[in-house]
Amino acid sequence: MPSKPVTTPRKLPRQDRSRVTVEAILEATTRILVEEGYDKANTNRIAERAGISIGSLDRYFPNKESLIAALMEQHAREMVALIETKLDRLFDSPLEIVIPEIVTAVIAAHAIDPKLHQVLSEEIPYSERSPQMQQANERITAILRTYLDKWRDVIRPQNIELTVFMLSRTVDALCHSAVIEHPNFVVDKQFEREVSDLLLSDLTRDRVVAEPKRDSSLARELLNPDF
Repeated sequence: MPSKPVTTPRKLPRQDRSRVTVEAILEATTRILVEEGYDKANTNRIAERAGISIGSLDRYFPNKESLIAALMEQHAREMVALIETKLDRLFDSPLEIVIPEIVTAVIAAHAIDPKLHQVLSEEIPYSERSPQMQQANERITAILRTYLDKWRDVIRPQNIELTVFMLSRTVDALCHSAVIEHPNFVVDKQFEREVSDLLLSDLTRDRVVAEPKRDSSLARELLNPDF
């Protein structure tokens, strides 16, 4: 059975010059992934694109898998930072304020580099995904769980674990698809409002019942064709 590829860097940059080199390597990796896909990326091409020798690249990253893991970790940190910032500031705010802010944060994280996000989500084998991605998901889940548990008395679902799972997966799937397939949907904020309304309607379904419009001529015509 083949051993699993190493996915951790050989060493972390400590000096400014080293950090610049690592940033150049990761940027080159990003551009090759975006332009040519995961299968075409290899350390020789990445080193050439970064303008360094393969020996310099190897000093920091032993293989392609460790480069991909570094990009995933970077993406995970950005996602967690955005969600934490929103909820730390608004932890005592009601759902009607917090849910739209969460949707905005997730869209922003997905939109940082949508093509790279698509490659990382769709082309990277599951076995090569960084443990940091799982840790980021667990961190976001914990943040949402703590917030929703605080507001347990005013939300409809009482199974918090199930609610957190459905909320996080729904937001992530919708935002991912919109940013990748229909970027025009997220430009004018309408998409954010629609996703927020969808989530709020499920969380607070038993709290508010919308009154039908009584003066709609179209509604009267549909209800009474002979009107």
